[in-house]
Amino acid sequence: MDSQSQNTSLQRLQTVEQRIVRVLELAGGVMDELSSPSGPRKELVSSQCSEFMQLIKDIQMTLRDEIKSACEYRPFEKCDYSSRISNEICCKKLEFVTAQLDGMKQTIDGYYDAA
Repeated sequence: MDSQSQNTSLQRLQTVEQRIVRVLELAGGVMDELSSPSGPRKELVSSQCSEFMQLIKDIQMTLRDEIKSACEYRPFEKCDYSSRISNEICCKKLEFVTAQLDGMKQTIDGYYDAA
């Protein structure tokens, strides 16, 4: 992850943190309103609950996106073509050697089973 996307990610997470604080403030405001001796004001509780739910949805969406982007692995995103091809060739060679070793192991096991 480069520093610019890391800063952007940290900024988004900081925004999530601020939204969480706001959600807690709204929840506290609703609790205060519900415990009011004169009774709760319906429109105030309704507007605070609506804002609460919208912030919760925004938090969930942002966190989901951040988790998804953190899990995306792009090993050759900033590499040139030859480096990527060289790595793919090495992987194919490794697969070939592994197959040859498996064949040799089967042959050796066959000799031990016959003896």
